[in-house]
Amino acid sequence: MAEEDKPQPPRWRPLMPHEAVQRMIQRNVTQIFGSGGERVELDRPLGDEGLFGPQSMAWRVHADFTSMMAGGIAALLLQMLHPAALAGIWDHSNFREDRSGRLRRTAQFIAGTTYGGTAEAERLIERVRAVHDRIEGTLPDGGVYRASDPDLLCWVHVAEVYSFLSAYRRYRAPLLPARDEDLYYAEMADLAVRLGARNVPRGGREVADYLLAARPVLRCDDRTREVASLLLQPSPGMLTAHFGRAAIDAAIDLLPGWAARMHGFSRAPARHLARARLAGMGMVLRWALKDGSASRARRRVAPHS
Repeated sequence: MAEEDKPQPPRWRPLMPHEAVQRMIQRNVTQIFGSGGERVELDRPLGDEGLFGPQSMAWRVHADFTSMMAGGIAALLLQMLHPAALAGIWDHSNFREDRSGRLRRTAQFIAGTTYGGTAEAERLIERVRAVHDRIEGTLPDGGVYRASDPDLLCWVHVAEVYSFLSAYRRYRAPLLPARDEDLYYAEMADLAVRLGARNVPRGGREVADYLLAARPVLRCDDRTREVASLLLQPSPGMLTAHFGRAAIDAAIDLLPGWAARMHGFSRAPARHLARARLAGMGMVLRWALKDGSASRARRRVAPHS
C-alpha cells in the first residue's frame, strides 16, 4: 500500500474562539446538571416517540434550558411552602451538602420522561414511585406525612408545571393561546397520575383554582427559610454564579405575588432587570446548547430526517 493510501490520523486543529466559548458554557451547564452517575437514555430505540411525541406541548415547553432552569427554581420555592413537601426535604435529603441535587434530579426526570423512549420514561416513573414509597415521617405538629400521598403528589406536580409554563410564557411564548396552555396541563396531568397523584387539574383555570384553594395549608417558617436560603445561593464559578444569580432572580419574579410575600421576597422594580438579564442569557445559552435533549429525541424519532 502506498504511503498516501494509508489511513491518516485525524488532524488536530485549535478550537475557534466561538467554539471555545461554547465548550466553556457546556462544561458549566454540566457542572450544574451533571448526571451524578445517572444516565438518561434519549437516543434509543429508534422511532419510539415516548410518552408525548414531538407534536406535544410538553416537548415545546421543556425544550428551553433557560426558562426551565428559572421555572425549576420557582417550583421548588413554591413546593416547599407545603409543610409535608418541606418535611420530605428536611428529613430525607442532604440539601445542606448538595444544594442543587433536587433541581438536578428533577431536570433529569423531566428530560427522561418528556424526551426518552417509552421504556425509559416508564423506568424513571417506577424508580421515583419506589423512592416515594420509602419516604415518610412526622410533621412538627405531630401529623404524619408520606411522599406517596396522592394529594401531596398533586401539590408537587401543580407547583412544578405551573412554574415551568409561567417561565415558558414569559421568556419564550408571551402570546401562548389558552388552548395550548390547557393542552400542556392535560398532557402533564397524565404523567402525574402515573406517579400516583389524584384529582389533578387539567387546564389553566383549574390550576389557578387549585392554587387558590391550597393557600390555607401553606406555611413559611424557620425551616422553610433555611432550605430556601441554601437553594438561593448560586453555584461557584464565574459563569455558573452569574447565570445562577440571573436564574434565581427570575425564579423569584415568577412566583405568584402571595407566594413571594410568604417567603419575604421584595417585589421591587428590579424585576425588570431580572427579566432582561435572563432573556439575554437565554439567547447565549440557546446558541451554545444546540444539541440538547429535544434535538437528540428528534433524531431518535426520525433518524433519517
